[in-house]
Amino acid sequence: MSDNTACVQKMPPTKPHSNARRSDSNASAPRVGFLITCLVDFFRPSVGFASIKLLSNAGCRVEVPEGQTCCGQIAYNNGDIVNARALARQAITRFAGFDYIVAPSGSCTNMLKRHYPDLLADDPEWAPRARDLSERCFELTGFLVDRCAIRQVESSYPGLVTYHDSCVGLRELGVREQPRILLRSVTALEIREMASSNVCCGFGGTFCLKYPEISTRMVSDKVSNIHDSGADTLLGGDLGCLLNIAGRLERLESPCKVYHVAEVLAGIDHSPMGNSSTLGHMQKSDRAS
Repeated sequence: MSDNTACVQKMPPTKPHSNARRSDSNASAPRVGFLITCLVDFFRPSVGFASIKLLSNAGCRVEVPEGQTCCGQIAYNNGDIVNARALARQAITRFAGFDYIVAPSGSCTNMLKRHYPDLLADDPEWAPRARDLSERCFELTGFLVDRCAIRQVESSYPGLVTYHDSCVGLRELGVREQPRILLRSVTALEIREMASSNVCCGFGGTFCLKYPEISTRMVSDKVSNIHDSGADTLLGGDLGCLLNIAGRLERLESPCKVYHVAEVLAGIDHSPMGNSSTLGHMQKSDRAS
């Protein structure tokens, strides 16, 4: 697999958000390597900028290592162990030396945290490096709440929101209360839980391609629960799930808006997902200078 450097063309390497606290001036601040993820890179860069802003505001020195590629999750899930191992070694090399590695995705975080050690368990050179990386990997909201002890953010969102708990983030990483704790501090925002918020939306990476009829039924059930909640906005922590649900909502011409939780927590103002006129690119005033 060729080295994919497109990620660093959209997001500024090493430079925190211009409106964030410039924590890079504090040598004692934790040094965080930000894992962009493929979907954020290519489909919703604003999630990356929002995440960097939140991490910087939490007092972290945030850097975006150049030369990031896919974490290997797609290869791993489809049985391509050779390429999954190659991508794991590459990621371990890219993120060496950071105090923490943080991603705005439970599924990608879990790949590094849970599957890299298993993939490289029989490699005497890489097994200890994989275990070391695993201990430093966190999903964004879990890191902010559990490691940085953040309970409040300075943001406002006048809306009634419901939250979709993505399968991997919830079941593998234990991410459920963390995003809700942060959302409760957002001015004018009201949370209303939908029925079966913890049930799969039908995305599942390539699952939606292999089993389209089952996937469509699952996302239709999810959309029904969203509508029944009365919420005008859906939030979640995994972009794959959100794009899947947003696509279904758009096909049904639903007015419900969809955002990644980082975008609302960071106070980013732009078009929601599903709007064909935007992929979540930042407004000029929101970009790093």
